[in-house]
Amino acid sequence: MNTDKIYAEHIANEYAPKQTSKVKALKKLDAKAKNPANIFTFTFGIISSLVLGTGMCLSMGVIGGGSPLMIALGIIIGCLGILGVSVNYPLYKKILTKSKNKYASDIIKLANEIANEE
Repeated sequence: MNTDKIYAEHIANEYAPKQTSKVKALKKLDAKAKNPANIFTFTFGIISSLVLGTGMCLSMGVIGGGSPLMIALGIIIGCLGILGVSVNYPLYKKILTKSKNKYASDIIKLANEIANEE
């Protein structure tokens, strides 16, 4: 077994022009359809969780001194955080559906081409 030959072929393959396959293109289109929904959902979910946590801290007196005004403000902020966390998944589904519909024809066309090649 000639390991030098295998190593040389491996190095040559790294520098050779890459052939883009239809499967890779299909994966890229699928990711392109799902990424906007994922990015929005994670960002909005993190922000809503932080708002909820801030409201909890204010209402329990951990921050803000525990005055009645801060407790009331904490309850209001906490409710806004709960609202944001609650609507996150329906918003995700809506954005994902819209994005999938945008790329559906291209994805189906490419998937049919791949399926019919075999």
